[in-house]
Amino acid sequence: MSSQEGLVKRFLFVLIEDFSLVAFSNAIEPLRLANRIAKKNIYSWELASEHGEKVTCSNGISIDVKVDIYGAKSPNYVVLCSGENVKNHTNKSLMNWIRKEARKNTTIGAICTGTYILAKAGLLNDCKSTIHWENQDSLKEEFSDLTITESIYAIDKRRFTSAGGTASLDLMLYIISQDFHTGFAKLIADQMIHDSIRTELDKQLPSIPNRIGARNPKILTAIKSMESNIEEPLSPLILAANLGISIRQLERLFQRYFAKSPKRYYMELRLQKARNLLLQTEMNVLQIALACGFSSSSHFSKCYKSAFNVTPHNERGFANQFN
Repeated sequence: MSSQEGLVKRFLFVLIEDFSLVAFSNAIEPLRLANRIAKKNIYSWELASEHGEKVTCSNGISIDVKVDIYGAKSPNYVVLCSGENVKNHTNKSLMNWIRKEARKNTTIGAICTGTYILAKAGLLNDCKSTIHWENQDSLKEEFSDLTITESIYAIDKRRFTSAGGTASLDLMLYIISQDFHTGFAKLIADQMIHDSIRTELDKQLPSIPNRIGARNPKILTAIKSMESNIEEPLSPLILAANLGISIRQLERLFQRYFAKSPKRYYMELRLQKARNLLLQTEMNVLQIALACGFSSSSHFSKCYKSAFNVTPHNERGFANQFN
């Protein structure tokens, strides 16, 4: 993604209905500051929507655009800006346009859930990518052959993806550092009160120790095993055996750190993944049940209602009212 000196690099931000305003703002503001610090236009940008109409972001604010995607000038970078309900806003004509841009060797990127559109268009088949952590389970289920990382952003060949939020800022600072130099990107970060520029090696969520507030190696290994075996859950006996401890010792550890049994902790992990799949995919209840280690939809529904006070069918129906 290196730049040629003296050339203005053009970005085309394609706003998708329900896009994340914070992710978009963190992507475009570094470009403005780059021009300000350089005291000349080294970047330009244009806002577009599929049909040239204003777009409403997820917080209800409407943004005017200047052009539709079909009439936009040829950019160096296309950035798909999406957010909630991305599947409802992904259509054939939009994907065809993106594929056409890709054939021009344009660098194509996405922030937040825009990764889904690139995946659906077949533009991430040979590239690593990322998406907001809340959408990772559903993306992996639908596109099982993709290399989806837990990083805040991913860059591979002529594709880049960001998890959204403040990760968009780190992504853009990296692009700017490659176009110019790291010191220049740091000046922009200072303007945005961003004291530490994260890299592609940084994960979206804290490590397990920071997330759970515990550093006991037995607990950490047990939880990692649970998270890696959702579809085919391990029994407490196997978990304990893998740790070289007894079931009673395993029980005591979980009671000490979480005030619950390992079985209950494991169940909550499985149900949370099930809820993500229920709200973000079109998988039916039985498919979700099986993907999360339940032998039947009836058992899954019973456990789900006990945890969330609503059945899976009603949960999905309620969510669909707002889509």
